[in-house]
Amino acid sequence: MTAPRLFRAGDVTLGCGTVYPDMVLAYQTYGTLNAARDNAILYPTSFGAQHSDIAWLVQPGGALDPERYFIVIADLFGNGLSASPSNAGARFAGAYPFVSYHDAVAVQHRLLTEELGLERLALVYGWSMGGMQAYHWASLYPGMVERIAVVCGSARCAPYNAVFLESVRAALTTDPAFDGTRFTARPAAGLRAMGRVYAGWAMSHGFYRNELWREGGFTSLEDYLSRSWDTAFAHRDANDLLAQLATWQRGDISASPRWGGDFAAAMAAIRAHVLLMPGETDAYFQRRDSEDEVPLLTGAASVSLRPIPSLHGHRAGNPIRIPADRAFLNDTVSAFLRG
Repeated sequence: MTAPRLFRAGDVTLGCGTVYPDMVLAYQTYGTLNAARDNAILYPTSFGAQHSDIAWLVQPGGALDPERYFIVIADLFGNGLSASPSNAGARFAGAYPFVSYHDAVAVQHRLLTEELGLERLALVYGWSMGGMQAYHWASLYPGMVERIAVVCGSARCAPYNAVFLESVRAALTTDPAFDGTRFTARPAAGLRAMGRVYAGWAMSHGFYRNELWREGGFTSLEDYLSRSWDTAFAHRDANDLLAQLATWQRGDISASPRWGGDFAAAMAAIRAHVLLMPGETDAYFQRRDSEDEVPLLTGAASVSLRPIPSLHGHRAGNPIRIPADRAFLNDTVSAFLRG
């Protein structure tokens, strides 16, 4: 893994009221900032991911081309590189505090402006939790963001999405290593159970019906589940996963003092060009949610809805090993940037 750069934000007062001492944001950059300083792209990470996990999309000739753009991948709090339960040490005597998307985006903004000297973003691109951050960016800093691409994401966590996350949390925390607040040891059984639950939500009915797992070289359904999902989250700290689940589940661009829960006002504040790319068969970030968001984007410079035509469910938005979806993603986002 490429070692991250670190932005030391100092003591940060979170939206929940807790002061996070010496909060650190990890990030990595690719490409070069041009003389006009107008080719910067922010690419926040998604659930359980670190910057090296999503850097595959940064490639010459692709949508996020480092030969054309200066790309900043920001590691979301709770991912084990940025401030997380696993590296908090003795900062908190009790439960780890809730860190919202608003908290994350505020520190990302400080990174870009204070450390990197950026005043403008050509694009905020994100998949899943990254897409939710893109929405937050456009609402919080409308004068700085020219475009956002929300891939299999939403402006707030839908109730059905929240139910999915409850099932994931329940599977993980049934492990005896969970003491009611945190994990005191690695929950091997809980992580495996979490992966099995995730497998049913992340991929579509058609994916399993058509046995598309065979395209990945798996010999049976059990082979696919055991090799792809039993170990999907085993390399991550379980307390970190819980922290990110909380951020995701309570995600809502209007859940801040600025908007006071007025979702329509938070959406109307967006001035950027908006590209929404839901997965046609994504179970928890559903196309209908994106369709319902379109009429609320009354202040956006433009809005384009381009669903990903795929049976790969939520994974269609992160198609590192799905050539057709990868081509669709690169072509659509590239055209959006050109436009």
